[in-house]
Amino acid sequence: MSASLITAVELSVKPDRIDAAAEAWKAHHAASAVTGRALFRSLEGSTLLELAPVAGWEEFPALREDWAKLWDTVGPLAEGDFRRQVLGIVDAPKDIDTPLPLTPYVQMRHIEVPPGVYTAYRAWREETIYDVVRTSDEVEAFVAYHSVVSTEPGVMFVSGFSCDPAEYNAVFTSPRYQEIVRQAGDRYIAGGERGLYTEIYARVS
Repeated sequence: MSASLITAVELSVKPDRIDAAAEAWKAHHAASAVTGRALFRSLEGSTLLELAPVAGWEEFPALREDWAKLWDTVGPLAEGDFRRQVLGIVDAPKDIDTPLPLTPYVQMRHIEVPPGVYTAYRAWREETIYDVVRTSDEVEAFVAYHSVVSTEPGVMFVSGFSCDPAEYNAVFTSPRYQEIVRQAGDRYIAGGERGLYTEIYARVS
């Protein structure tokens, strides 16, 4: 079952230091007492992403200590500061048996929905977005989270897949899904269609 609470830590790294940063982050994981995390590297830029399941708020003191060490080990290779989010699960149209997807790739899909239309948006996405996801074999995991504490508040979908990214992207660039995006932009997304943010990451093994 997908984790009910996760942290997402993202860091933009100097392009010529991305390999070194990934190795330093992996070494940090190996030396840490915090377990269960997964590290990913963006296919679209020099960004690293760490996802971690959290059992409860009592784990955050240990996480803060761990993040302080990460600041020292990986921070010097960064272009900016660490962007951290705590995300709480809402529903899972394609749930998994593990806290985080074990797939080679994940995509983070983010929108900001004003509270006044959020209930209507939840009902709408059940009939549209979730219908596409449930009927697409390319999508192996699809879990909806909402920001609890975030530098980027709103809805965050964590989608896992194993196929070629171009094959996966075809699910979300089909005429049907483009119409779904248009509807969402008109009705629910703060800032319209431009408010949809997506990025694909490959697992750092």
